[in-house]
Amino acid sequence: MAYLLDELGYSLQGNQKTKEGSGHPDRDAQFRYIHDQVENFQRRGQPVVSVDTKKKELVGDFKNEGKEWRPKGDPESVRVMIL
Repeated sequence: MAYLLDELGYSLQGNQKTKEGSGHPDRDAQFRYIHDQVENFQRRGQPVVSVDTKKKELVGDFKNEGKEWRPKGDPESVRVMIL
């Protein structure tokens, strides 16, 4: 089957990051809030725990490691993930 797609001008291609996203507008405010909370707890002698949560799986036109058959020289445009 692959040879037929090749004869029709298709090839296996990865995504091409061409669509830029934007950062969350309140990202800095989120980190400032967390920083202030940590300082407040530490001043009172309370423990502070840092938790690294699992990355969410993005749904939509975001970069992934897969490949699919597309016309040669025509990779799918996807967004660059910026959080």
